Amino acid sequence: MKQKWDERYRQEGFAYGKEPNEFFREWLPKFTPGAILMPADGEGRNGVFAAQQGWQVTSFDQSDTAKVKAEQLAAEREVTLNYIVGNLEDLRFEEASFDAMGLIYAHFAGNKKAQFHRQLDACLKPGGVIIFEAFSKKHQGFKKADPRVGGPDALDDLYSQEEIITDFGNYDVLLLAEEEVLLNEGSFHAGRGSVIRFVGRKKNV
Repeated sequence: MKQKWDERYRQEGFAYGKEPNEFFREWLPKFTPGAILMPADGEGRNGVFAAQQGWQVTSFDQSDTAKVKAEQLAAEREVTLNYIVGNLEDLRFEEASFDAMGLIYAHFAGNKKAQFHRQLDACLKPGGVIIFEAFSKKHQGFKKADPRVGGPDALDDLYSQEEIITDFGNYDVLLLAEEEVLLNEGSFHAGRGSVIRFVGRKKNV
């Protein structure tokens, strides 16, 4: 899997563009900047945007080539990221150390999603927020009709609202919806797809 992403990010240009995801761009400014964790941040388009908004950003991805691109983009936009290369299984973050988390197309293997969500939840402070967008289980049909829209092939790697409610049951839901969207994010998210959008605030209990 690491090889796949290294090869994708080694190509000239930015695979998903340099601009942040629109949903993330809309929601992040609603919250007071602090420390934010950006899992699967790829070439850094979302982490760099967060840094531009005044957040202290920790990004990670399994691709070394992605880190090079992310640091290039950060320098271009005159911000800094703490970018870590590694798999979530091997990474350890201090408990309750982040004020927010951006889970933007952070697709994990179906048999590990719940485990990884628990691991990430532990990193977030009570009162912290998650901004989440990823492909829904209905997306399979959209990808079959137009492969340019991208996304995982396996149904279990896609998301449902029920999974979000289960995995993030200790959150106050600010938004949870399944929506059809037209993506224009570089070469690999181009076309119409179906996504789950979720914004939640971790309860203080």
